[in-house]
Amino acid sequence: MVSIRDVAKHAGVAISTVSKVVNNYPNVSEETKKKVNASIKELNFIPNTIASALSSKNTGRVALLMNLNTQTQAIDEIGMQYLFGAINQCREMNLDVITIFNSMIRDKSLEEMEQYFRSQSLSGIIIYGMSKEDVRLKQLIEAQIFKIVVIDAPFVNDNTSSVQIDHKQAQKDVARRTILENAPNKSDRILYISGKKNGFITDDRLEGMEELAEEMHFTLTVYGGEFSEYQARQITFAHAKENDIIICASDLMAIGAMKALIEMDIFKPVCGFDGITLMGYVGKQMYTIRQNFSSVSKEAVKELAGLMNGECGRKKVLPHEIVRLRYEDIIR
Repeated sequence: MVSIRDVAKHAGVAISTVSKVVNNYPNVSEETKKKVNASIKELNFIPNTIASALSSKNTGRVALLMNLNTQTQAIDEIGMQYLFGAINQCREMNLDVITIFNSMIRDKSLEEMEQYFRSQSLSGIIIYGMSKEDVRLKQLIEAQIFKIVVIDAPFVNDNTSSVQIDHKQAQKDVARRTILENAPNKSDRILYISGKKNGFITDDRLEGMEELAEEMHFTLTVYGGEFSEYQARQITFAHAKENDIIICASDLMAIGAMKALIEMDIFKPVCGFDGITLMGYVGKQMYTIRQNFSSVSKEAVKELAGLMNGECGRKKVLPHEIVRLRYEDIIR
């Protein structure tokens, strides 16, 4: 078995230096990090503390790479549901699980990120909340070094699976329902508040709205709300009067839009997307797409286990449901 002494000798550095690199200590030069990481990779070194911890378990080790929403003071219910589902499923399947936050690896190079994940002795990684700006993660997926499942991102290869609902169709479904129930006999002006401009699901949902506009012959006006309740509120103040219906790409934005309409003392139909519990407390019933995020996360763990057992990566599409969340439903 390769030891830390072997790595130090191979890299031409002190044992303490290898330890600092493995444990991400500051004040180590980039040149030294590259030299040590190259030796670790070449020798396939696993730190003894982790190796010994894992040797007593007949299990794989899974990392949940989370990107929590920090743009709101509301609790990130979606992230918590993801964690709950994945941890419970890992327990059922006797998988060791750790949580890593995107902010911990954001500034790492591909080589540093790879070494960091190797130092955790991972069998697989589930990536949540990946955006188009996450170039290093895209490179990691393309390198196929690890077994990976991405949620709501369009990456599939031999070692990578994608798990998500059909966001394009779901957006069309909830928007169509809202329009038909509120203005079935005329062409309407629809205000669509979209999500993050660098998001994969934002593109899918926007494409769904554009297709629906062509099919139903309504005028579509689009503003980016960045999944922010505040921004949706401001957009509604500015543009609600010249539009008939407001379609929001998230529930938080739908809440912001509805609160703005109440303050303006005007009524416009509003719908959201996600099915978070907060929708039941708004006081106004709005249609939304319910995603069972806990179940999505459980499916991701099952898919990752399949990859770890030699299955090939694939795209897995899960069902969605149009609902109206009521206060009575969420307190039971």
